[in-house]
Amino acid sequence: MVRKILRIIGTLVGIVAGLYTFVSLRPLVAEYIDITEGMHFTPVNIGYYIIGALLFGLIFYLLTPVFINTFNRILSWADVKLKAVPTQDIALVVISLIITLVIGLLLSYPIYRIPVVGVFISPVLTLLLVFIGVRFVLNRKEEFTFISGLFNRNARSGGRENEVFKILDTSAIIDGRIVDICKTGFLEGVLVVSGFVLEELRHIADSPDLLKRNRGRRGLDVLNKIQKEMDIPVQIYEGDFDDIPEVDSKLVRLAKTINGKIVTNDFNLNKVCELQGISVLNINELANAVKPVVLPGEEMVAQIIKDGKEAGQGVAYLDDGTMVVVEGGRRYIGETIEVLVTSVLQTAAGRMIFAKPKQDAEKYSSGVK
Repeated sequence: MVRKILRIIGTLVGIVAGLYTFVSLRPLVAEYIDITEGMHFTPVNIGYYIIGALLFGLIFYLLTPVFINTFNRILSWADVKLKAVPTQDIALVVISLIITLVIGLLLSYPIYRIPVVGVFISPVLTLLLVFIGVRFVLNRKEEFTFISGLFNRNARSGGRENEVFKILDTSAIIDGRIVDICKTGFLEGVLVVSGFVLEELRHIADSPDLLKRNRGRRGLDVLNKIQKEMDIPVQIYEGDFDDIPEVDSKLVRLAKTINGKIVTNDFNLNKVCELQGISVLNINELANAVKPVVLPGEEMVAQIIKDGKEAGQGVAYLDDGTMVVVEGGRRYIGETIEVLVTSVLQTAAGRMIFAKPKQDAEKYSSGVK
């Protein structure tokens, strides 16, 4: 319906344009066609103006759909480009434009009064100041978080402290444990997934290597599950940092820009964030922290599944993945036995428990007695 109305309006505009054009061309046409002087409604004049109106009306009638389609494509293109620009950046640009325009007008006013050259120098100076001001603000936007924070969802919702942005990196998404953490309700605030992390996941999912492809697809499935099944809000950050090639460095810049915390299990990214003063939520550290505490002398049940590195050792695993090295446990491979904890070793990779079969410990104790 709207397109029909616009087409009718376009046709009417064409008719008016045709009349105006043919009136303007009347003196030239009068040399070849017998048109009387003045705007008299003679049969010749009326026919002349009708031809012009109908001709331009037909042209505009045919061209109006082309104009409408072109205008829609321009709007769609502009909409996509503007969506990729963070709201914080738009706010900073608008504020810097207003400030630099005022400064430029104040400085260029005396120059404007210079005869001849002042008219040309004044606008050039104003535009130059605007360009420098906007560039300065955008290059240091992480230092203006006190302004951009006003446009965050957190600030608009009342500035509640628990609504902190948690930025997911690629390793945390592919790992998949973030879903279970969200289910427990311990993770609060807004989960942020950046566009460049999504792009990296897409590249991994399209990899010719089967293992990488499966990891990438699992990451995309994890994100889809978080968005559809979890109560925690998820926000897609469409902005990008074109001057930074590495994804990890982009995540660090994003954390500084929105004052967020990075959720990861990447050891190197964790260290970089610590050096730059960025808060990190490490999933591996969380997993180690919630593992049950085992003290020397306690008893537990373990299934010996394979040989250890040293002679006679057997290896078992607890439900949480903790490795249990059983001295003299090789002969019990495939069996579920009671073991006695002798020591616990905490490493960067996790916790390792050393134990020995309870039967052997009891025999040793009896022999000593």
